[in-house]
Order: sequence, then structure tokens, then C-alpha cells
Amino acid sequence: MAETIITSVIARSVLDKLSSLASNEMGFAWCIKKDAQELVDTLTTIEAVLLDAEDKQIHNEKLKVWLGKLKEICYDAEDVLDEIEVEGLRKQVVNSQSTTRKVRHFFSSSNPVAFRFTLGHKIKKIKERLAKIVADKDNFNLTEKVDSDQVIGWERERETHSFVRASDVIGRDKDKEKIMKLLLRPSDGHENVSVIPIVGIGGLGKTTLAKLVYNDKMVDEFFKLKMWICVSDEFVLNKLLINIIGSATGKKYVDKSTDQLQIILRDILSHEKYLLVLDDVWNEDYGLWVELRNLLIECFSGSKIIVTTRSDRVASIMGTIPTYKLKGLSLDDCLSVFFKYAFKAGQEKQHPNLMQIGIEIVKKCGGVPLAVRALGSLLYSSTSEQDWKKLRDNEIWKLDQKENNILNALRISYNHLPPHLKQCFVYCSIWPKDVDFNSIDLVQFWMVHGLLQSHNENQDLENIGMQYVKELMLRSFFQDVVQLHENFYKFKIHDLMHDLATLLMRNECLIVKSTNQICTKGHRHLSFQFLDAPIIDVPNILPNLGHLRSIVFFPITGESTSISQSFLELIVSRCKFLRMLDLKFSNIKVVPKKIGNLKHLRYLDLEKNRKIKELPRSIYKLQNLQYLSLSGCKEVKAVTRDVKYLISLRQLDLTTIQKHLPTNGIGCLNSLRYLGISKCNNLEYLFEDIGHLRVLQTLLISKCPRLISLPRGVRSLSSLEDLILISCERLNLDLSIGSDKQDNHDELSSTWPCLRYLRMDELSKLVEFPQWLIQCSTNTLERLLIVNCSNLKALPESMQKLQVLKIRKCPELSSLPKDMDRLISLRELAIEDSPKLSKRCEPETGEDWSKISHIPYIRLDGKIIKSTEN
Repeated sequence: MAETIITSVIARSVLDKLSSLASNEMGFAWCIKKDAQELVDTLTTIEAVLLDAEDKQIHNEKLKVWLGKLKEICYDAEDVLDEIEVEGLRKQVVNSQSTTRKVRHFFSSSNPVAFRFTLGHKIKKIKERLAKIVADKDNFNLTEKVDSDQVIGWERERETHSFVRASDVIGRDKDKEKIMKLLLRPSDGHENVSVIPIVGIGGLGKTTLAKLVYNDKMVDEFFKLKMWICVSDEFVLNKLLINIIGSATGKKYVDKSTDQLQIILRDILSHEKYLLVLDDVWNEDYGLWVELRNLLIECFSGSKIIVTTRSDRVASIMGTIPTYKLKGLSLDDCLSVFFKYAFKAGQEKQHPNLMQIGIEIVKKCGGVPLAVRALGSLLYSSTSEQDWKKLRDNEIWKLDQKENNILNALRISYNHLPPHLKQCFVYCSIWPKDVDFNSIDLVQFWMVHGLLQSHNENQDLENIGMQYVKELMLRSFFQDVVQLHENFYKFKIHDLMHDLATLLMRNECLIVKSTNQICTKGHRHLSFQFLDAPIIDVPNILPNLGHLRSIVFFPITGESTSISQSFLELIVSRCKFLRMLDLKFSNIKVVPKKIGNLKHLRYLDLEKNRKIKELPRSIYKLQNLQYLSLSGCKEVKAVTRDVKYLISLRQLDLTTIQKHLPTNGIGCLNSLRYLGISKCNNLEYLFEDIGHLRVLQTLLISKCPRLISLPRGVRSLSSLEDLILISCERLNLDLSIGSDKQDNHDELSSTWPCLRYLRMDELSKLVEFPQWLIQCSTNTLERLLIVNCSNLKALPESMQKLQVLKIRKCPELSSLPKDMDRLISLRELAIEDSPKLSKRCEPETGEDWSKISHIPYIRLDGKIIKSTEN
């Protein structure tokens, strides 16, 4: 199924690019406008039947092969179209008014006539291959389908019942107790019915917990009417009414109209307090829920509804009380479940050698009871140590898929995703298990692989990517989520979800953990996850490098893994379609000069390669590059003015030994959204033309101990939302210090930034907020973090949108702003190691307590003083 999802997304991407080419001057310039339109027509015909192919390929191996061939053609077509885009970008640089003859010669390496000839030949080949695909299509009797929210279902429609033997359930006593308290709690008087949502990933035991509660004797006494229905995919009012009435009365009114059914239901509910379980709900349409809810609230006060779902969005739509997030079982409880299914009663004590292996097997399950039961069942009655070790050493995603109930259960969640989110999710398998993701890097990763779909040219891809991240969070694909500020989250993927992504991506991505693996032509991504390899030399696994799109190295051990220079040279010389090259922590000494030949490259990470002293000039030929990290490359002598030729760059992380960053360099990067400057021990001044970065959203300056001032142009960063200043001991935020004294009329007349997030950490020169910073924060700032500013004496007023204020180690700060009591948006205040301020904020007795008593969450010196239920 993943084969089709990947194919359909790539086909759509290629179609969009071809349509653009067929209608713009670029197609005319390269004499391919007609060819582009013909390809659009052909691919549109194929795309129309892809949804039907997705349904049928599960049971048709030839159709699966056909889809694989189509995918390869789409990839090759995308490579050709990207070449055209790159040539357009290079022309843009060459034709720039400020470009010298020397620079034009540097960029004009390709012969336009030869390029046009080669391009025509490549497009002809693609047309021929697509024509064959169209001809073969007719062999499969595929029909056109309109895209809809219908879930592609190879799995049987799920049906649940309400019975469970309580003695069979292990480890859910505390959860049951908490849900029981919510059930038996009197109504708050606002509504007759309370809705209790239980949320967790597939296989966690949400239904089992609901059954435990449903069958409890106290519940029987409290609720004289109990109903249980499994909702599953279809949230259709008529069907729901039939099933609810059927559960209550034992009668199925299939021949009655919706109006007749609602009269019957309202009559049933009007006589006594009820408990209704809506199990396995997927509906995210608020209007559909309201239709049903309006019929359910005509009842006795104190009635309750339990909803089980995998989606936080469903919970927020339906719930009237905070969501109950079901967590995984403890290791001890998992072991009890595992041994119960793996051994006959009492048999485990006879095999202590197997019990130790069992512990290691259970750890793979991440606390998910379904996985524990399934793996235990696979070993039932087997006392062969070899069998147990084989299961221990095998990845769950490699088990027989026909019998793999673990991933089949999780796959239902995957099937409910729209195609663009399916693609983004499976690409997460390129990262190792248990790694910490952060939203900024993940969005960049999706972006460089063309996975973000923009339907509005005014909407930033970064914002679209953040929407995708939040969607996957709401659907329980990400866990352990920590929000650091507005659009910056850290999170993990559950090991079993990672197994699912790996299974679905197995033909696209090769996870390299040993040198005996083979990279095939179908692999587009290589993820090196060496556990114990001090030096990665040219491996034997790489006969097919030409089609690779990403190569990533993960030093799992936490130490740098050295990549041999010969291997690096091989990558650069042979991987001509590479989009992503992640070489962080790789002990590289020299960046190959041929790096400039990787014209498709969009992502280059050289972080923490401390031996690199200079960058080859050819790196500035990478006009497609969107992400460049030199963070922690402490010996890099200079980032030259030529950096301005990286005209697609959206994120730049920089470390350098320079004293000054030159003008007419970074300041010319008109696409830059994120700029990070860190660990620059010699840096005293930034570039004066920083104000030209009109789409810059985040500016991070960290550990630059000699930095004296910011350029005055920082006031002109009209799109700036996040400003983070950390460990810059000499930094004076008065913008007149160290700047050139000539006023720039363009800067002074421009729109000021509207900051939403401000962090200032270890700024010993900061005594009070400068006027320009106050103006940037008034009425827009949402989060303010101030740490270790030892001389800060006052905070600004008029921060009407402020939601979070955290202050730590500010000994001279003795009072809060006068208008603090009017900051009605403020929901969190934390003060630590700031004795003067802490004293004034003490509950009831502190001078400033009246200013802050309205804030829902207050923490003083590590102690929670006030916390609302939410």
C-alpha cells in the first residue's frame, strides 16, 4: 500500500511541475512546452486510476509491479524537471545586475545548446516509458475514482463487544480507578451528559479499559441503562441511532426513518441515567457529532459517555472534560502479560534462561499490550532458546505480515491519514528508533524532499510543515511531546510506529547497520546507523548510487563517527541526484571541491565537524540549497560574500572564527527564514545589512562572548517572530553601540518586527529593555524567557498578548510590571532563583500577589503555587 501512496504523491508533484512548465516562459525557452503538455495529459490519465490501483494492488502482484515502474518513472521525471529549475536559478544569478564577468564565468559551466539537446533526449525517453505504462494500465481494468476521505481498507471492519474477564486484564487497575471516579462524579450542572475521551495509540488497551469500567458492579448500580457500540469508520447518524437503540433494547429498527429513530431514542433516554460507550471513534467532523450529541443530551442529569479514540482531535471535538491519555504498561506488567501468553501456567519458572530473553523481547513492545500478547503468542509452548533469540534479534516489522497483528492494528491509523501525511510519516523511518525529533529540522527534511504541498503561494512552506507536525501529534503518531515555544516542539515516535514506518518504506529506504547489506536501484535513501564503527570506509553495499536522494549518518553511540575521505569523494562524484547529505559529527577534514556538482542538493549538514577550516568556493554553486548547517565548525575561517549566491537558502546555522561578518553576503539571502549564529568566539559585529532579510522569522545568537552589539537593521526585520539571545556577555542591546552612524533611510522607514517569542539568557549588560525591543514586543509578544541576566532591574509594560513568562537567576529584578494584573492572556508564570521577585510574589502576603493571582499556573522556586485542572 505504501508503494501506491508514494507513487500518487510523486505523480502529483510531477504533474504540478509539468503544468507550470507548460504554461511559463521556461518551457518556451528550452523548447519543451509541447512535450510538457503532452506529459501532463498522459500523467493525468494515469493519476485518475491510482486510487483504484491502491485498492486492488494488495491482492494483485502484477499491479504492484506496475505501480513500482510508474514510481521509478515519476522519480526520473522529477529529476529532469529539477534540472530545469536549477538552470533557471543559475541564470537568475548570472543575470543579476551586481554580477561581475568573473562570477558569470564561474556559474556558466553548462552549455545551453548541449543542455537543451540532452534535455530533449531525456524527456523523449520519459514519454516513451509513460506510454508503455498507459498501455499496460488497460490490463488491470482500473476505473477512475474521485479522491475522498474514505479509508482504504484491506483490514476487516472492526467490531467490538462489551464483555471482558477482569482477571485477564493486567496493569490497568489505576486507570480503571481514575475513569470510575470520573463516571461516578456528580454532574457539574452545566450539561446533563459528560463525555469522557480516552486517547492512545492502537493496541494500547483503550477498549479493554472501557470494558473493565462498563462491567463493574458499581457502574451497574449507578447507571440502570448501559449501551455499547463500536463506531469505527462510519459516523452516520442513521446507523448510529439503530445501533444505540439496538444496544439498549435488543431490537434492530433497520426499516425506520431517522426521524422515527430519534423519537424512539429520546424516549429511551428520558427515563433513567445512562452510560454509553462509543468505541473506536475516528470522526473529526464537528457537525456530525453535534447532530448525535443533540439527541443524547435529552436525558437524566448525570449520564455519561465514554469515547475511545486514537485522535486528540476527536477527543477535543467530543470531550466535555480533559482527555484521559492512556499510557503504556510498566515493564513488570508487560512481563506478566508476556509470560501468560508464552508459557502454560507455571511453566516459566522452569526456564530461567528464557525469562531473561523474554525481558529483552518485551522491551521492544514499548508498553503496548497488544504487541506483548502477540509476541508471547508466537512463542507459546516453545522452549527452544534458539526460537526465543530469533524473535529477540528480529525487528517486529520483519515478522510475517499476514500474522502480524501488531502492525496491522497500527496500520489502521496509517490508513486514516490523508496521502500527504502518509508520505511525511513514512519518511520519519530514516531516523533511528528512540531519537528526539524537533519540529524545525523535521519540517526542513520534509521540505527538501518536496513533501509539503502549498495551495497558496503566500503561505510559507514552514507553516504548512508545522500544520503537518501538529496533525500527526493530534493523531497519536508522535509522543512525549514538549512544546519549547510557539512552533518549536520536541517529540519521539513510538517504537512500534517506527516499525510500521520502516515496513512501509522498506523498498525506498535502506537502514545500514552492517557492511553486508545491498543497496538496490529502488533505494532512494540511505540511513547509516552504525553501532560500532569508528571509521566508515567505502562499503561493499553500494553498487547503485546513482538514484539516491538522501544519505544520512547517525552516530548512535553518541560519539563522532569518522567517514573516510575516499567514501565522501565517492558520494559527491556519483550521487548526482542527491537532495540531502547529512554529515554531522563525521570528523570530516575537507569538504570535496566537487560538492558544487550536486546541483539537486537542498540540505547539507556539516554540524560539529571541527576540523573543517574552509569551504570550497564551489559550494556557492548550490543554487537549490535550502538548508546549510555549519554550526560547531569552530575552525571555519570565513563565510565569504559569495554566500549570497545561495539564493534558495531558507535556514543557515553558522559558526566561524571571523571578527566581522561582511555586508553584501548573508544580508542578500532574500529567502532566509532562520538564521542561527553560535559559538563564534571572535565575533564582534554582525553584518550591517541584516535589515534586508525581510522574510527572516527566527534569529538565534548563542555563545558569542565578544559580540558587542546588534546592527540597527535588526529593527527592519519585519517578519521576525522569534529572537533568541544566549550567552553573549558583552552584548549591549543599545543599537547605537558599534554600528556605523549613517542612518539608512530604508531601514528607518520600514515596518518593525512583531516578536512572539523572546529569550534572553546570560546577558550581563542588560539592565533594562531598550526602547526598540519594547516597541517590537508590545501587543504581540506571547512568550518571554529571561535567564541569568544578573543586572536586569525592570520588565517592560504593555505586553497584552503575553501567555508565558519565565524568569530565572535575575537577582536584581525586584518587581513585576505595573500592569501585570491586566495581562489577561497570561496563563503561566515561573520565577526561580530571583529572591527579590520571589518574595514579592509570595501567596497572599507578597506585595505583587494581587497582580498575579489571576494567572492559572504559578511556580515559585520550583514549587507549584497554583495550577488549574487543565
